[in-house]
Order: sequence, then C-alpha cells, then structure tokens
Amino acid sequence: MPAGTPVKVKKKKPSVLKRIRQTERRTVINRANKTRFRNAVKRFRAALAARDLARAEQLYPSTMSALDRAIQKGVLHENTANRYKSRLTLAYNALRAAGA
Repeated sequence: MPAGTPVKVKKKKPSVLKRIRQTERRTVINRANKTRFRNAVKRFRAALAARDLARAEQLYPSTMSALDRAIQKGVLHENTANRYKSRLTLAYNALRAAGA
C-alpha cells in the first residue's frame, strides 16, 4: 500500500483508528530504515563489482554500521544481518587479497 493511502476501516472505534495511525507512522519509519541499509549494501556491492578497492575500503565501515543499525531498529533479524556481513566481508577480503 503506497504511503498516504487512506485505509478503509469497518470499525470507527477510537482504539482502532489510533492503531491505524500508529501503524502508518511506523511504516514510514521502517521503510526509511530499510531503504537506508539496502542502499548502503548496494553501494558497497557496486564497489566490489567494479573492483574499486579504494571505494570499497571507504564504504566497508559505513555498510557494517548500517547493518548494525538495522538490527537495533528491528528492521533486520540479527542472524540475517550477520549473514549479510559475513558474505560482504568475504567478498571484500577476496578483493583486498587480489589487489595486494
């Protein structure tokens, strides 16, 4: 459902309306957090694909930080984020070894 789309509600109770408002607020925040970590991972993967070691070294700490923040915010499960970190680190280390 696109942001800002009104939700059809059968019940007009105050508690139902409040829950809908809360859900809409949380959805916007969660979407922003999810986009932030996805963009960080995309930029890092692009640097790895381009074999750009200098750019990858610059992006590595911020990408790991974005994944850690996604865990804290509840956007990613810890195991999922650790899997991302492990695979990205393996690719990063392979690039560093090839560049050395």
